[in-house]
Amino acid sequence: MFEFRVEAVCKTTGARAGELATPRGTIKTPVFMPVGTLAAVKTISSRELYEIEAQIILGNAYHLYLRPGADIIAEAGGLHKFMNWDSPILTDSGGFQVFSLSRLNKITDAGVECRSHKDGSRHFMSPEWAMDVQKKLGGDIMMCFDQCVQYPCTKSEAEAAVRRTALWAERCHKIYEEQKFSDSGQTQQALFGIVQGSVFDDLRVRSAKEIMSFDFPGYAIGGLSVGEPHSDMYRILDFLNHILPVNKPRYLMGVGFPTNLIEGIARGIDMFDCVLPTRNGRNGSLITSFGRINIKAKKYERDFSPVDPECDCTLCRLHTRAYLRHLYRSGEILAARLCSEHNLRFLIRIASGARKAIINGTYPEYREDFYSVFRDEREDL
Repeated sequence: MFEFRVEAVCKTTGARAGELATPRGTIKTPVFMPVGTLAAVKTISSRELYEIEAQIILGNAYHLYLRPGADIIAEAGGLHKFMNWDSPILTDSGGFQVFSLSRLNKITDAGVECRSHKDGSRHFMSPEWAMDVQKKLGGDIMMCFDQCVQYPCTKSEAEAAVRRTALWAERCHKIYEEQKFSDSGQTQQALFGIVQGSVFDDLRVRSAKEIMSFDFPGYAIGGLSVGEPHSDMYRILDFLNHILPVNKPRYLMGVGFPTNLIEGIARGIDMFDCVLPTRNGRNGSLITSFGRINIKAKKYERDFSPVDPECDCTLCRLHTRAYLRHLYRSGEILAARLCSEHNLRFLIRIASGARKAIINGTYPEYREDFYSVFRDEREDL
């Protein structure tokens, strides 16, 4: 039930257009995936996600394990039924929380002893725990349990995380091979491996080769967008573009700024996710065809134009900048909803536009057209 097919490749950049078949539908790549950490994309309903053409969303094993509990979601019939979402779902393993909540964790080869950031209760996270929770959640794509390190870090710290990530991937893979088939003989869930190594080329090579040895259905690149310069991110992606299998999907974890999508796609990335579109939207920060704007600024008080004339979202079709600013100034929840929906739709449009350009053989032009109007300073690539 899981098959990835590359439809077209840009000869100039290596950008790819593909299709990832899953039991709940085919995902057309490149794709941006909204994050629904707690079985909800913040402020956005399932109906609205369909309207903005989201193909796949994310859930988080760690957070859903804590609340409401994986067993409760399993009793509800799995995450799809629990949140009324019939399209594909990818579940994160909780590995990123090992990194983001490091002050609460103690890491060993066996797993991670942690305290809940909610109530201080003690828990033990391990590859076996991650596979059990994700099995109960019932997502279409599961992620291996891995260790991400902060930036900057020493090479020895990065090397230790690479070794542990491979060790944990082996344990995840063992469980996956034992459980992946349903009674009908079909694969129920796909498991992606994760490549670590920080900004060290040799460690990225080592990690990629170790993770690829398990022949996972897909591969993620972790440990980027954690504070390193974008030039380092792009260098690592260039490097891995020539190492990762061409016939498997590639997922760049936690990346969602428009220029990062444009450059990631140019380096063979197929899948992206990030919480920033909704987080920034709740704070009045919007991404548009011509750059970022803060709708709370006074200059928009009498601006009766749409936020982005090029966008087809509800906000840009029906409302003005002045109205949106008024909503924020008045504390209306609708402001956060409209901005979040707009930001998500903008990134989904970037990915779908890139796909069309790749298929048409015009991705370099698409990339240049984007930069010709996007006001953020272009990086030295």
